[in-house]
Amino acid sequence: MTEKAVYRRDFPWEGLSLVARVSLALIFLAAGLPKILDPRGFAQMIALYQILPDTLIHPAALILPWLEVLLALLLLFRIAYPGAVLLTNGLLLGFTLALAFNLYRGLDIACGCFSTRPEEASGDTLFYLLRDASFLLLSSWLFLDLLRKKS
Repeated sequence: MTEKAVYRRDFPWEGLSLVARVSLALIFLAAGLPKILDPRGFAQMIALYQILPDTLIHPAALILPWLEVLLALLLLFRIAYPGAVLLTNGLLLGFTLALAFNLYRGLDIACGCFSTRPEEASGDTLFYLLRDASFLLLSSWLFLDLLRKKS
């Protein structure tokens, strides 16, 4: 048996992937459900980013939460799993880049990740950036695990 095969067999790929997959599903459910219940508040949070044109703020506020919930369910139940992992990575990359862009511009805003009320969320953009980057690491792990299984 090769050294590479021993390494793969001994490494807890499946356990770590299960933790990452369930964690991301719960994170996306916790993030999406409050936004579905308060699309107007979420639209206000999106507007604070000062990235999207006004005409796209309300459509984004209506679509993004449902996408988060859909991705959570797809991840949780492993339905269309490779596509769900890819979309999750893309969404989290977009969120992370939006936070990094605002940090660069000096805008210290509440991220709108789990709350639709700016007054309930502190405006610590660096914290939100690091948190979203950690979510992106989890999602990237799932992507790398998919690539590992294909090889």
